[in-house]
Amino acid sequence: MAQQAGAGTPEPTGRIQSVERAIGLMEAIAAGPEHGSTVAEVADACGLNRATAWRLLATLEYSHFVDKDPFTHRYTIGFAVNRLARSAGIDQLINRCHPILTRLSQETGETASLAVPRELGLTYVDEVVPPSLMTVRWIGRQVSLHATSAGKAMLAWLPENEVHSVLSAPLPGHTEATHTETRELEAELEEIRALGYSIAAGELEHGVHGVSAAIRDRQRSPIGVISIWGPQERIPDERFAELGELAGSAALEAMGNPAD
Repeated sequence: MAQQAGAGTPEPTGRIQSVERAIGLMEAIAAGPEHGSTVAEVADACGLNRATAWRLLATLEYSHFVDKDPFTHRYTIGFAVNRLARSAGIDQLINRCHPILTRLSQETGETASLAVPRELGLTYVDEVVPPSLMTVRWIGRQVSLHATSAGKAMLAWLPENEVHSVLSAPLPGHTEATHTETRELEAELEEIRALGYSIAAGELEHGVHGVSAAIRDRQRSPIGVISIWGPQERIPDERFAELGELAGSAALEAMGNPAD
């Protein structure tokens, strides 16, 4: 069996058998080989007949909690599980990053923000604004991935298939500076991976410039993005390298690897 309650552990009331079986199947898939598991393998691991396991897996696949390879018919954990896992760690990430954002804002005199990935883009969950500035608050605002430094910083470290899914969709041109050509964006993502930070110059809103760096977990997947942004008059192109280095160092610190 994939998981059993420990001896002497009281059984919780109000349990739903089909939910427990679905959870057991996902745990069996997660514990299986990297290339995935067959229906027969996870059914045997969970003590289920194959017809029941197949119906549960079809439901989980529909909601993207598992993925099925169309050629091998093997199942792996789907992106919906990763999305839930990221959501569970948001409060911890905010607590870890807030002092870093405060220091960045004090050092640069600009707004420093933290964004986290969502299914349709990025959402800003924390920001620190210098007391002397009057600016629009972005907390809770969701923005596109191709037209912001934060979005491009995250895209640069996503798996290739996820990047392709984003870039193959219609990309709106928010301003004349927005990059909407797939090849142009792919080249920019390659440059971001080399530099360690991204830039955006008036691509979402006229006159707003910013730099960003992705916070990555041990598997190098992006779990958040730290940004420094402000009006073009205070963040001209000449400041991008300086602020980009600061954002990159802040992202490393947030990952628990402070820069030397």
